[in-house]
Amino acid sequence: MIPKIDSEIGILAYTTDFSGCGGTIRNQKDDFNVSELITEKSSSRICSESGFAVYKLQKNGIDTYHALAEIFRKHGIRLKSLGLKDASAVTEQFVFTTYKTNQHSEINESKYSLKKVGFTDKVLSKKEMVGNHFRIKIDGASNELAKFNEFDKILNFYGYQRFGSRRPVTHRIGRSLIQKDFAGAVDLLLSFTSEYDKDENTKLRELMDDKSKYPEALQILPKGMDLEKIALKEMIEHGDPVKALRALPLSIRRFFVQAYQSYIFNQTLSMSLDAGEELFFPQSDDVCYNKNNELGKFENDPSQRLSIPFVGYSYYKKTRFHYYIEKILRDEGITHKDFFSKEIQEISSEGGFRNSSIKCDDYEVKDNIVSFSLSRGSFATIVLREIIKPENPLTSGF
Repeated sequence: MIPKIDSEIGILAYTTDFSGCGGTIRNQKDDFNVSELITEKSSSRICSESGFAVYKLQKNGIDTYHALAEIFRKHGIRLKSLGLKDASAVTEQFVFTTYKTNQHSEINESKYSLKKVGFTDKVLSKKEMVGNHFRIKIDGASNELAKFNEFDKILNFYGYQRFGSRRPVTHRIGRSLIQKDFAGAVDLLLSFTSEYDKDENTKLRELMDDKSKYPEALQILPKGMDLEKIALKEMIEHGDPVKALRALPLSIRRFFVQAYQSYIFNQTLSMSLDAGEELFFPQSDDVCYNKNNELGKFENDPSQRLSIPFVGYSYYKKTRFHYYIEKILRDEGITHKDFFSKEIQEISSEGGFRNSSIKCDDYEVKDNIVSFSLSRGSFATIVLREIIKPENPLTSGF
């Protein structure tokens, strides 16, 4: 039985035969640990005494976006990251300046710390991040945990946090943006309620459902609803949803569209699996990534990995997955061309490709702690979903 929350984000199946070990995650702050991995070549470059500064950001209880925003606000250091890490884990990742400096800043705050690693002669790029290593405690797991070995049968779904976890709304906002329903996108950001969310949050969102109560809501919104505060201020002042959306950070605007693309990708995987498509091994005429992460046609190379289109305005139709994607887009009431936005051009997305399955390395189990490495963009919660088989992912800590 697939949990309801899974179906709401496009995940309609389990892909392993493992019956599940049960248990819960994230019961304590240090139960879920994530360490970012970069290439050896990139690591060897971090050694010079000046240039572009590179730091390790360690954090807990705050996501990457808010941590970097606070560092800039409090300390005046503008940093970029190779990837985003959510607030519900103890994480370590590389962050860096995009301007040359010889500063040696170290910062220690209650939710994060910043320590200098060194300098590079050119700015790090996202291509240099190869993945993440995870160390996760599963409380209450049965002895079956040690028996899981179906690592080659896990599809590369986007995980719960991509969609907002307890409030799965990011893809809905993205859909409204692509459909040019900008007022609807603002309404979803402010007032969409979820049965999984906390009662106090639901009450605030019900208040924001009434435009006449925007000023009242603005006065009482908690610190964590900073995006809602930005949109509310603009709506109160101008009443223009496009201005309200453009007041949000660019990375957030783009993230909403990416979340919608992720939802379509999840649906594509689910529909293709149900139709009996081979999703773990590439076939003739498939598009694949090779061992160097380069995209190309299938060449009967065992190191190649099957890739599936990630829909955008430059969507490549000539794959065996076009039938499913076309049906999904038709049901959604859009075309791939809608991912180019004339009204808010900066959210336009050309799309691309994504591996169909997860590559899980270095898997170990010790007592009730699992550790493993995943390539960039894959979600540990999707691996854990297959191991635990939770009846209710959100109450199980997902």
